[in-house]
Amino acid sequence: MKTSDFNYYLPEELIANYPLDNRSSSRLLVFAKEIEHKIFKDVLDYFEEGDLLVVNNTSVIPARIYGNKESGGSVEVMLERVMENNKALVQIRSGRSPKIGTIIFLDSYKVQCISRQDNFFILQFDRSPLDVFNKIGHVPLPPYIKRPDEDLDKDRYATVYENKELQESVAAPTAGLHFDNDLLDAITKLGVKIATVNLSVGAGTFQPVKVDNIQDHDIHSEYLEVSPEVVDMVMATKEADKKVFSVGTTATRALETAFMDNNEKGFKGYTKLFIYPGYKFKAVDRLITNFHLPKSSLLMLVSAFIGYDNMKHIYETAVDERYRFLSYGDAMLLEKYEI
Repeated sequence: MKTSDFNYYLPEELIANYPLDNRSSSRLLVFAKEIEHKIFKDVLDYFEEGDLLVVNNTSVIPARIYGNKESGGSVEVMLERVMENNKALVQIRSGRSPKIGTIIFLDSYKVQCISRQDNFFILQFDRSPLDVFNKIGHVPLPPYIKRPDEDLDKDRYATVYENKELQESVAAPTAGLHFDNDLLDAITKLGVKIATVNLSVGAGTFQPVKVDNIQDHDIHSEYLEVSPEVVDMVMATKEADKKVFSVGTTATRALETAFMDNNEKGFKGYTKLFIYPGYKFKAVDRLITNFHLPKSSLLMLVSAFIGYDNMKHIYETAVDERYRFLSYGDAMLLEKYEI
C-alpha cells in the first residue's frame, strides 16, 4: 500500500490544544460493525466480567530544554533517550546544526555535543542527564500543540496510573489520559482485571511515514517490558473466551511484540514491530485509542486492526462530527475486524 492511502483531511481547529476539565468526559466513538457516539465513561458498558484491560504505565520525562550555544545562538534540546556514562541521545533545533565539540549551556549546566547518530546528537553531561531534565525541563508537548507547556500539563499530560520509577518516555501514552481513578475502580468492580506493560515512548511516534510504499518504512525502535505474568493473564483471558482490551497503540505494540513467534515467556528489549494492513493480531481484541495524524504509522496500526475501509469511514465521520483530535482529543473504542 501507498503512504498516500493513509492521508485524510484534518482541519486545524479540530486539533485539541488543551485537555477537557474532566478526563473521562471526552467523547468516545465506538466501532463494532457500526458506529456509536458515546462519552468516554460509557466505556464501562463494553466490559464484561473476566475481561482484561492492559495499560502502559510509563512516565513522561520533562524532556524539552531551551539553551544556548557557546557562540550565543539559541537551541532547543529534545531528549530521545538517556544513555550510559552520563550521555543522552537528543534532537537539537537550532539556526545551524551544532558541530561535534560544540559547547551548549542548558541554564547553568554545561554539556558538549560529542557525536551524531542519523538525525540525533549525543550530548555528554557531567551528571545524570535525567537529573538535569527533571530540574529544568519542560513538558514535551507534541509539535502539533501550538502553545508553550503550562503547569496543568504536568498533571494532564500523564496517566493516573503512571509509575514514576519508570520515567523513560518523551511522549505520553495518550489513550490512557481519559481514565480517572473513579473509572478504573468501576472497571475493576465489574470483575475486569488490569495488567500493566511498560513501553518507553520515543519522539519517533510523531514522525510521519515519508516513503511512498509503507513496507519500505524504517519504523522507530522502542524499549518495552512485558512480564511472563502478563502473558499468562492474556492467555487465560482468551482461553476463557473473554476480551483483551489494550489502551493505546503503545500497549498494543508491546503486547503484540511479546506474542510474536508464540512466545510465552514475556519480552524485555527493543522492538521494531511495524503493524500495518495485513498484520494478524495475536493478543489484542479491542483497542482504546485516540485519533491519529494523517500518514502516521499509528494510523496504519488502526487500519490493520479494523480494516482499511472501516478506518477511512471512521475518520471521515469523526471529522464530520467535529471530534477533537490527537493527544488531548477524544477517543475511540474499536473491535478487531475479522475477515
